[in-house]
Amino acid sequence: MSVAAIRTAIVTRMLTVPDVGVVHPYERYSTDVAKLKALYGYNGAIRGWFVRRPRTTETANVLGRTVEQIRWRLQGYMAFNDAAASEITFDGLIEGLRDVFAADQTIGGVVDQCTDPSNPDGESCIQLDDAGPVMFGGVLCHGARLGLTTTRYLERQP
Repeated sequence: MSVAAIRTAIVTRMLTVPDVGVVHPYERYSTDVAKLKALYGYNGAIRGWFVRRPRTTETANVLGRTVEQIRWRLQGYMAFNDAAASEITFDGLIEGLRDVFAADQTIGGVVDQCTDPSNPDGESCIQLDDAGPVMFGGVLCHGARLGLTTTRYLERQP
């Protein structure tokens, strides 16, 4: 499977979380605030995500295969609504994302695992790297940066 196929599978999996919002396969941006809000708008408020690949590493393993690890960033925003306890809702979306990736660590067979085999701490599936209030499109939002490491064992010919 290609990197593009992995990205598509991640987006597809994210969209299975009820009311997760808009999910873009890459970071969408506009200098026009109204257009930016429209890109991440869901049911009249900002609620959206994008997927980015900040790192790829390859190492050889003892079986003569190459281990490819891709670190994915899933960045999300949701408008604050204090009266509706929006932080609780946003936290529920994060947990929903963690649950759907934990349920199938091959993301439908596009990767071998969502675990870093070189990590002695056993990190697997979605990690919450950072969360807190942010300004996005001129709107006070909850923001979250999630991390996902995918691993593929590749057959590389010399």
